[in-house]
Amino acid sequence: MSGTAQLVEDSFEVVEIPEKKFDLVTRIVCRSENYDLEMTLDVHSELFKVSVRDKFTLLLASTLSLDGSAPPSEFILHDKNDTGSLADKFDYVMHGQIFEIEEKSGGSQVDVTVSFGGLLMSLKGDSRHLKRLELDNKIYLLLRKVF
Repeated sequence: MSGTAQLVEDSFEVVEIPEKKFDLVTRIVCRSENYDLEMTLDVHSELFKVSVRDKFTLLLASTLSLDGSAPPSEFILHDKNDTGSLADKFDYVMHGQIFEIEEKSGGSQVDVTVSFGGLLMSLKGDSRHLKRLELDNKIYLLLRKVF
């Protein structure tokens, strides 16, 4: 996959699961292992089941294309020339849009907020590790459990 399509990748551990407010949504609070990122993420609780101390890999990408090419303007369920998708390598995938980036500590820290059709993600950390995330960009969130 092209380096330009990969926006953020890190391993995370679930450190807290606050009380559920909706039947099919679990909010998880996580900390990354490499870049010291903090993430709060809403996931569909029947599709991605997690517990405190579970670990997973997170990838934020601009496309699901394995070669990093731009996503098509329309969703195509199956293409006879399809050589696979980045989604094939992950357990859980969402598509959303970055709708807020707030700078903290004089710009050295940022808080990026993304909506995935109403499921939200807040990703906080050093701006050096999140610099490829830009306001209004559409992104894919991909999760793979680590056993």
